[in-house]
Amino acid sequence: MENRLPSYLENAEPRPASARAPWYKNIAPAYAGIFLWFVFWQGIPAGGSLSAGLALPLIALAASAAAACALFYLAPAAFGMKSGFGLTVAGSPLFGRKGGLAMPGLLMGLLQFGWLAVNIYFASKLVCEAFGFIPLWAMIAIEGAAATFIGLKGIKYVAGVSTFLPLIPLAILAVLAARTMGGVQNFDASVFEGAQSASPFDICNYIACYVAGFFATAGAAGADFGSNARNMSDVRRGGFAGIFMAIVLTGGAALLIVAGAYGDPETAKAMIANGTPTDPTNVMNYVAGGGAGKIMMTLLAISAFPSACFASVIAAGAFKTAMPKTNPTLSVSIGGAAATALALSGAAGEAAAVFSFIGASFAPIVGAMCAEYVVAGGKWLPAGENFNRSGWLAWAVGFAVGVSPIPFAPIAAWGAGFAVYFVSEKISRRKI
Repeated sequence: MENRLPSYLENAEPRPASARAPWYKNIAPAYAGIFLWFVFWQGIPAGGSLSAGLALPLIALAASAAAACALFYLAPAAFGMKSGFGLTVAGSPLFGRKGGLAMPGLLMGLLQFGWLAVNIYFASKLVCEAFGFIPLWAMIAIEGAAATFIGLKGIKYVAGVSTFLPLIPLAILAVLAARTMGGVQNFDASVFEGAQSASPFDICNYIACYVAGFFATAGAAGADFGSNARNMSDVRRGGFAGIFMAIVLTGGAALLIVAGAYGDPETAKAMIANGTPTDPTNVMNYVAGGGAGKIMMTLLAISAFPSACFASVIAAGAFKTAMPKTNPTLSVSIGGAAATALALSGAAGEAAAVFSFIGASFAPIVGAMCAEYVVAGGKWLPAGENFNRSGWLAWAVGFAVGVSPIPFAPIAAWGAGFAVYFVSEKISRRKI
């Protein structure tokens, strides 16, 4: 009985080749939809990103996109493709057969409520800014309850409301870019001198941490996306199009929109008089006009709703796997209530801080997965023991690094997870 596999491993069935599809039908569009979420791209121009000009943040964004793809996605996706399993099973060698119940699956489920809190906070804020008569607390409560309820109903209900909604932020970015492109050449970074200025190092650090923190869990979920891939070519092409190109295009568009808006003298004068906003969701009111801006805000909030539901779906699946005897309705409802409370407190409004914590939590796991890929010679080997000390040690050290006040913390957490796992496994490699 001691050697019996846990049910989540014993009952796991790899995805057959017949159920897999080309990269442009699954990996690329799925990841691109993540980066079209307005909360991601509206934060790129923040943190004083444009105070040193336009070239530096664009270069930093491209470098961060490349790092996200190479460090946080390729190894998990390769494991998923080679094993045919999603993250919980594909990641079980890192933490052991029983340890895998908690890491990475259960942690992924718990962190979804952080995403849910950020989502409902910013979506509710947009609705309230568009319709001033709705109290923010009421909108947050309504959105949190609705996202939790529909997420619990299952993936088919979420898919039913999300088929075409990712096209909304894409269209809004295109409209705003078209309206502001003429002002890009006249952009003068001196407009951000003072409170919104930042050094070149700080700009690179902000963008790298923002992208890595945002992408850490999605990169680990590459195991799930990779299990739908036919081969490594699909994995690489899907990552290039859906991650690298999507980050560069959405984040780059956000930077160009803000720069172009400040490059227009009349628009710049109005924005400076109202606090010099740097996020495109505020800039759109000045670029498109108050009426059109409110419509765009409302549409962006609507387009963000499916991702909030997906967070509940992922959490429910993780809890069902890790705690099969616990009713997922109860656990997800408690988590949804906690996410709503976090949004109501206003803490979820500090998106960069939330992303940093999530990045610190998952970056060392992905780093350890990369180390496992190297140690195993590019093969996926099933978990050979109940608890793998290497994985737990790598996560503990990496998490401590990730939450410390150091530059490029999520990437440093990845590096710590990789190094500790690699050295530990080289010293005491388990025998399969």
